[in-house]
Amino acid sequence: MAFLIVLAALAFLMFAAYRGHSVILFAPLAALGAVLLTDPSLVAPMFTGLFMDKMVGFLKLYFPVFLLGAVFGKLIEISGFSKSIVAATIGLVGRSRAMLSIVIVCALLTYGGVSLFVVVFAVYPFAAELFRQSDIPKRLIPGTIALGAFTFTMDALPGTPQIQNVIPTTFFHSTTWAAPWLGTIGALFVLALGLSYLEWRRRSAAANGEGYGAEHVNEPDAFGGARLAPAPLAILPLVVVGVANFLLTHAIPRWYGPTQSFSPSVVGETAPIVQDVGKIAAIWAVEGALLAGIVCVIAFAWRPVTRAFTTGTKAAVAGALLASMNTASEYGFGAVIAALPGFRVVADALRAIPHPLVNEAVSVTALAGITGSASGGMSIALAAMADTFMQAAAAANIPPEVLHRVAAMASGGMDTLPHNGAVITLLAVTGLTHRQSYRDIFAITLVKTLAVFFVIVVFGLTGWV
Repeated sequence: MAFLIVLAALAFLMFAAYRGHSVILFAPLAALGAVLLTDPSLVAPMFTGLFMDKMVGFLKLYFPVFLLGAVFGKLIEISGFSKSIVAATIGLVGRSRAMLSIVIVCALLTYGGVSLFVVVFAVYPFAAELFRQSDIPKRLIPGTIALGAFTFTMDALPGTPQIQNVIPTTFFHSTTWAAPWLGTIGALFVLALGLSYLEWRRRSAAANGEGYGAEHVNEPDAFGGARLAPAPLAILPLVVVGVANFLLTHAIPRWYGPTQSFSPSVVGETAPIVQDVGKIAAIWAVEGALLAGIVCVIAFAWRPVTRAFTTGTKAAVAGALLASMNTASEYGFGAVIAALPGFRVVADALRAIPHPLVNEAVSVTALAGITGSASGGMSIALAAMADTFMQAAAAANIPPEVLHRVAAMASGGMDTLPHNGAVITLLAVTGLTHRQSYRDIFAITLVKTLAVFFVIVVFGLTGWV
């Protein structure tokens, strides 16, 4: 019975998300409903002492990353730099390779620190024009954008500043550059297999005489070729974020040491505040890198940025608040579910998987799929089982960096099920439906999930990290 209660809570939250309801509202309802059915006397204590505590703790650590990432992405958009990057990539790759061009553009933007949601809005108009000119079915656009933005640059490539690559650092005391060889191999696997699939779909459509199509919804105006910033200047902020992240990742531990403490200058406050630098150095590095990128955009695109700064940053802050609160609510939900007796059945079943990396991958990707959120599902899994993963990995001589990379990549596996917020946004922006385009998104989801286990096999055979 206890297990059925946990399962019902997970199913309820998944159904609510699929129906488009707010996770901020329904995550606590699902969690407290499960507590009510288990032990009614614990509803209030669990809500205040566990759900709210974990939710606020998540925001304390990660909200600055959400906020700075959203602001940076919005400034890249309003400065016109995103259009310049798209135009330059198309010119370099060629309009005949429309799919490859869009994948590269999405990859550049997401690896440079631009929010996935911002990438969808920024790239779609150019993708529609390229696909129209190349007479490629519009229904293939979502799968193409998903491959470029929701996969290897989100969590596989070392150093990516996306939140899915930041969260594991606090659990495994690692950095965003963890397991660079495995991450790169996994990224190449996803890119090669994903492009092969999309090209096969394009050729099949062409053989059947299917073109771009007509009477589509949300068709963007054709790009008019307005004056754009030089491509090297447009890509400079992305380079700044990457370089600053790399430098700060190595410099911060040297500057502060393993811990840092200070005494507040407040009357009556005597106990010093101690920071565990090993747990938060990677977060500080990403925050510093995004700040450097923001300054770079403002410095080189002062006029367009200042003209739209107020409205642009308001939209960015609203987006960051919504995204972070959604994920934090799912994190609180996971903490409550993990504290219930029924979760022991799930935990015991997952522990029965003998290999620690396979155990971690299955746990993370399953919870990411259930919640429809890569960061939320990973947070739930690691909050409940990170210590178990670490102990099993230590016994098998597996470095924590490998745990980091497997967890990050697994979070971006089955998360893109139909109720995923990014999937719903992508389809809404492109004016397509699940029936028209989700098949290709799901195929990319399978490729990404398969890549996690491919990386585990590579590590087992070679020991590469």
